[in-house]
Amino acid sequence: MDYTNKRVAEELIKRSQRGDAKTFETLVTMYQGRVFGLCLKLTGNRDDAEDLAQEVFIKAYYSLKGFRLEADFGTWLHRIAVNMWLNVKKRNSRATYVSLDDPITTESGEVSREIADDDTSGNPLASLEEMEFRGQVKQALDRLSQEHRAVLVLRDMEGYSYEDIASVTQCSLGTVKSRINRARQALKDIISRECGDRIQNPESRIQKK
Repeated sequence: MDYTNKRVAEELIKRSQRGDAKTFETLVTMYQGRVFGLCLKLTGNRDDAEDLAQEVFIKAYYSLKGFRLEADFGTWLHRIAVNMWLNVKKRNSRATYVSLDDPITTESGEVSREIADDDTSGNPLASLEEMEFRGQVKQALDRLSQEHRAVLVLRDMEGYSYEDIASVTQCSLGTVKSRINRARQALKDIISRECGDRIQNPESRIQKK
């Protein structure tokens, strides 16, 4: 968010803190895309992401008076989202395996989003390998612990700094770095074990920052 939008957001937050519900709806409009994007990466499916995002904004509305303006509002919303998702996962430890992407509907029927979005660059075998790798990453993410999945999503998908992740998860910087390293290793091990020799050098394709 640029400086001008930050000033606008601060004014909207102040008005919302005074009980202006209509103004809070404007804040929801400003941040709903960012919050939903994180919720989708955490939950792995659109329905649960929509439910979680809605709960995040309800929680934010009732907690708004405790928000300090020197903090980043988007990061604060992400903290609520991560904490609520972790709490839900702890209450329901049953693993679910779902796609992170909905199929695209065309006149000919549904088409996998990986196929629709993939750039084959004239090499269909490489394209198929990339599709398989991405599918394995999605399944591997679902098999990580909720704490490991959360930090990987924040770091490697949302681009958060280690310091921001520590703020969102309310963990020490050392704990964050340790969890990210362990999560990446676990993800690499799962992919290597599942793919075997079908995918070359999976460790080099898992982002390291």
